[in-house]
Amino acid sequence: MSNGRLSPASRAAAMARLAREEYDVLVIGGGVTGAGAALDAATRGLKVALVEMRDYAAGTSSRSGKLIHGGLRYLEQLELGLVRESLRERRLLFKRLAPHLLRPIRFLYPLRHRVWERAYLGAGLILYDTIGGAGAVPPHRHLSRAKALALAPGLASESLVGAVTFYDTQFDDSRHTLELVRTAVAHGADAASAVKVVGFDVADGRVRGVTVQDLESGGTFGIRARHVVNATGVWTDRLHALAGRRPRFSVKASKGVHIMVPKEKIPSAVSLFVRAEDSVLFVRSWGRHWLIGTTDTGWDGGLDHPAATSTDIDYLLRNVNAVLRVPIGREDIDGVFAGLRPLIRGDAGTTSALSRSHAVETFMPGLTTVTGGKYTTYRVMAADAIDAAVAGLGRAVPPSRTAHVPTVGAAGYREVRARRAALAASAGLPVERVERLLRRYGSLTEDLVDLIADRPELGRPIEGAPGYLMAEAVYAVTHEGALHIDDVLARRTHISIEYRDRGVAAARAVAPVIGAELGWDADRVAEEVDFYRARVEAELAAQRLPDDESAEAVRNRIKDPRLRVADGERP
Repeated sequence: MSNGRLSPASRAAAMARLAREEYDVLVIGGGVTGAGAALDAATRGLKVALVEMRDYAAGTSSRSGKLIHGGLRYLEQLELGLVRESLRERRLLFKRLAPHLLRPIRFLYPLRHRVWERAYLGAGLILYDTIGGAGAVPPHRHLSRAKALALAPGLASESLVGAVTFYDTQFDDSRHTLELVRTAVAHGADAASAVKVVGFDVADGRVRGVTVQDLESGGTFGIRARHVVNATGVWTDRLHALAGRRPRFSVKASKGVHIMVPKEKIPSAVSLFVRAEDSVLFVRSWGRHWLIGTTDTGWDGGLDHPAATSTDIDYLLRNVNAVLRVPIGREDIDGVFAGLRPLIRGDAGTTSALSRSHAVETFMPGLTTVTGGKYTTYRVMAADAIDAAVAGLGRAVPPSRTAHVPTVGAAGYREVRARRAALAASAGLPVERVERLLRRYGSLTEDLVDLIADRPELGRPIEGAPGYLMAEAVYAVTHEGALHIDDVLARRTHISIEYRDRGVAAARAVAPVIGAELGWDADRVAEEVDFYRARVEAELAAQRLPDDESAEAVRNRIKDPRLRVADGERP
């Protein structure tokens, strides 16, 4: 099996095959569910294609809370089936499917009531520690007020009477989604980003394929498929409109906003799980930062560039400051991001009450939609979608086997990690730097080490983002399908949310280097840097505005380059 390399040349070859081949299954949408569905179908022996309008994980799958969690908040809502399923999937990911991308983190829950709250939460956590696939992380513990403050001295002493600690699992969402795509390609799937579906080919009442536009060149062509899976998340209803028929459900978007603040701003050895005004907040460890979120508000605006507002940021600051000894402010924020959750539309009045469960429906012959759900249960959603798709293929197809298929970075990870000192020596890097690469690339770290051995200049840190190496920017293009600066800084790395300038300095540093790999001339390099800087300025301006409508209007002045092609603005 190959490592599923996504290079400019492999994209060109995949595009040529997409135009001439017929596929058993075509998956639309390169988020986690679509990537998972492509992998599920490919590992069943089907001929599979995957297309994504922008970049892999460009939407919801790079804007999550960075947790593979067991669904503790759903336990309170007595959704035991969802909790059991989430815990089982968490264990699979942690133990087998992507261990390099997941790590346990300890949370502290401050208690405000002396007797009933400890008993109530403790009873729930006993179930949480034992149900389904629990056991991948240590069990919960009860703490006195003094011990809690010793662990988290940044908490205001009057904000708690004691605490409970429990574990959950942090992960890198966009890198995991990307590895799913590469793993699907390694198992024979054809995948291409910057490919937008603009129409469906329907004959005799059955979907036979789609018409797509290449958002790099502007050209259009058809893709033939015996079955099409719509895994486009919050864009689900747009695809239904193109098909000219609707299933029995629709999707409501809910906006979630997170902020990043430096670790030193909240003195604590553990992450925090605190009650907010209408929900809960996670203050979780993320490298040298705390990642704080999320909000949960209805979103009626455009789906391509959801905007965080001043009101969203104030909500997060107000609720986290309610438990902190020294408040944090806007001046402490290094990064902000907003994402949209696809919720299955119901009769409830608020998005927090709409269903987090997923829906799968083959609502017209040859077309199945999968939507809703949570990142943690992507594999279950993908398997359900492919089960529905293969029911109409007219031949026996094996059941899902993705519970036994590690990602390309997980395969051989422990063996590669055991050789980390030798890898560091061969690349002339400190062992600590190789450890960081292993946590991001797993066994694929060998590719980066080889790249640096061949081109030692790529072993230097990126100017403006010293936590990352220049080799990672090049690798993003040569192996991971990045086509624009934003792909490198926002999803292959997390420079855009981890540095105070949002990655503007890094954009200037990496543009000529990745441009050489993508065939850019000097004008194109300058254009890409200008776009990235303008995107950052638009996001910062939106974050100073109080409401969704005004913030979105400002943010949408700068569109993703691929969407400009879709709108006919540039080839």
